[in-house]
Amino acid sequence: MVPPRPLERRTRPNSGEARIVAAAEDLFERTLVTVRGQPAGALAALQTHLHDSALNYGEIFLRDNVPVMVYLLLQGRFPIVRHFLDLCLELQSSNTRTRGVFPTSFVEESGTIVADYGQRSIGRITSVDASLWWPVLCWMYVRASGDVIYGASPGVQRGVQLLLDLVLHPTFEGTPVLFVPDCSFMIDRPMDVWGAPLEVQSLLYGCLKSCCRLMELVQKGQAARLTQQRLELTRTWTRDLRVFLLKHYWVTSKTMQVLRRRPTEQYGDQQSQNEFNVQPEVIPHWLQEWLDHRGGYLIGNMRTGRPDFRFYSLGNSLGSLFGLLTGPQQRALFRLVLHNRQHLMAQMPMRICHPPMEGDEWRDKTGMDPKNWPWSYHNGGHWPSLLWPFAAAVLMHRRRRPSDDVLLMGQTRTMLEECYWQQLNQLPRQQWAEYFDGPTGTWVGQQARTYQTWTIVGFLLLHHLLRRCPEDVELFDLDETATPLRLSTWSRPVRTRATKKPADGGL
Repeated sequence: MVPPRPLERRTRPNSGEARIVAAAEDLFERTLVTVRGQPAGALAALQTHLHDSALNYGEIFLRDNVPVMVYLLLQGRFPIVRHFLDLCLELQSSNTRTRGVFPTSFVEESGTIVADYGQRSIGRITSVDASLWWPVLCWMYVRASGDVIYGASPGVQRGVQLLLDLVLHPTFEGTPVLFVPDCSFMIDRPMDVWGAPLEVQSLLYGCLKSCCRLMELVQKGQAARLTQQRLELTRTWTRDLRVFLLKHYWVTSKTMQVLRRRPTEQYGDQQSQNEFNVQPEVIPHWLQEWLDHRGGYLIGNMRTGRPDFRFYSLGNSLGSLFGLLTGPQQRALFRLVLHNRQHLMAQMPMRICHPPMEGDEWRDKTGMDPKNWPWSYHNGGHWPSLLWPFAAAVLMHRRRRPSDDVLLMGQTRTMLEECYWQQLNQLPRQQWAEYFDGPTGTWVGQQARTYQTWTIVGFLLLHHLLRRCPEDVELFDLDETATPLRLSTWSRPVRTRATKKPADGGL
């Protein structure tokens, strides 16, 4: 009897998978734009009918280009990634109030590069995630390309030090987390996420680990001695951050029962059991069914007396992928997602946060934002671009701990397969929309842009990790110091600019 093919290579007959993937690859090539005569990144969306000059979907966003750069690294197109990193480094702010911040986006206009540090955004908020992603992408580039000289160069090291000066600056807050305002990361509309939101803290953890790896490349001279001092400080801060997040953000059914019975109003020098004075009345009842008996996750925020118990997909996925969570905690997270699959995956994986705010809570905390009405956009909407980080976290865990809870990991892998087919069957028909609305994520978002770049490249990354080479998930291992990394890089014919189709064309 002939054994079945491995799950990683299994295909469905007559699915049109190869045709859809090829069409998505062509779309991806058309998103790439040049700056100073060289490819430098991708547009936010392929939409030529947007004639309003105030719209910025034609700019290169750092946040949106994270999956783009990862995909280019997997293809072995290292010069594009280095050019992107150099441009970001050149645009790192030297302004007194924002010194060290990387731009949210940039665009070349009449030979001049124009950057946005929040002065043109809705709400005029500076993005935090753009700055935190840069060291992560830089370290991934160094590992994938073996370009250690670039990582140790004075320009890169200066950029790292400026960023560390910014994020490790003393404040009135004594905890190791990074405090930010509402709207300052992927959730860029009012959603009551001010304080220390999970996504920023998970990114900060990955950022600090990557900064340590980059600083370790400096070996000689006076610069090495000065770097060593900052390196030790950063390592300590990274450890403290992890301890803090696992103590105050990680919850299970058992930890919730302990939290509900902790004393309140504790004052004085004695060891406090309830440091943030969380009253049991603020713990939502839906957590009982949500957590089940063996599930766990990192809550959205910890603030004095006001923890945010919502589930945020990206922050939890990055927490697992970057090694913030332990192995057993990662498996508890996977169990939670499996248990709540009808909420988090539904018809278009996966939901950005759960549960959404409704009624008076929506009116009060979002400012009645019409884009963030319940079950839409960042208020419980479904974003196809969020599936690949979760898939990478699952594959990373399987690679690091292949013998741990084989049944659970098999079920999780099967769920990823089914989610992949959901996206493959729906995204081309829905013109690669930015997000989807409703409790099941069936409808295209009311204000969603079509041919969204990170929807396209997110699907291609998912295809690469599930079909082409699951071993390439090693690229995301921030604990590994060996360089260069052996990736199964591949290439395909790239259209020349003269043969490209119009940007508003379909599949």
